Amino acid sequence: MYPPFGPVIFQLGAFALHWYGVIIVVAILAAASVASHYVTRHGQNSNSIWDMLLWVLIPALIGERLYYVFIQSPRGPNGLGEYLAHPIEILEIWRGGMHIYGAFIFGGIAIALYTRWRKLPLLIYLDAAGLALPLGQAIGRWANFINQELYGPPTTLPWGLRIDAAHRIPPYNDMTLYPESVRFQPLFLYESLANFIGFALIFWISRRFEKRLRAGDLFLIYLIWYPLVRFCLEFFRTDSWFFSIIAAAAILFIRHRTQPQIAALQGAGDTPVMADEETGGVKNEAVEAHSSQDNGVSP
Repeated sequence: MYPPFGPVIFQLGAFALHWYGVIIVVAILAAASVASHYVTRHGQNSNSIWDMLLWVLIPALIGERLYYVFIQSPRGPNGLGEYLAHPIEILEIWRGGMHIYGAFIFGGIAIALYTRWRKLPLLIYLDAAGLALPLGQAIGRWANFINQELYGPPTTLPWGLRIDAAHRIPPYNDMTLYPESVRFQPLFLYESLANFIGFALIFWISRRFEKRLRAGDLFLIYLIWYPLVRFCLEFFRTDSWFFSIIAAAAILFIRHRTQPQIAALQGAGDTPVMADEETGGVKNEAVEAHSSQDNGVSP
């Protein structure tokens, strides 16, 4: 497996149009379209997604780049040292070197601030992001293919990825131990396929269990799915946020823990039962009224 064309589509003087940028734009537009349809289905203005896009996208891109440069890039003169010696290269995002975790941090903060500013329901917009992000990531990973990024250890599988010497990271840049004939695991392909599956799964859940889902659930499901994918593909790397799988799963369980209790109490009689929003428990109005009378307090 090898990119069928170079990273540059065409160049006019100093201006060059890169496949990386085109693919990322297509991914963003596809994800935004899905998110727009989702918020419309839940009573929000579809234009709100397009209005907030730049407000969220710019911080997310900045976060992606900064996370890669200062946390993910190789230590030494060919990685972080190169960026520190030539800071202008930090701006050259078309050369690759972005990391999704930085987008999560900066983009998440931007969504929270924007929805607060516009008085929009944050959880609905997070659900829209949780549905749309897997599709955008699935498309965007093909930009890594063009730039010969996101590959794993050597493999003899027939779909192994050929990586040029200029794009290899240590220790695979040792052409004596790893000659040009060596092929590598195409992690970008595995992650792209997994994200397409994740999008289909979350979309199905959003329709099949629409009446049972609470605002924020789809985003929590995404926070379980994507780190699980990364854990399976890159568990040997130190940047796999496996703990977020546990945290998101725990929050999802706690949010729905009281629902069976409420349903059981309601099924036992006509006495209205409601959830206690402050404690997360359940309240039976008849029981509370009887208790109040026993204490000499009017219900």
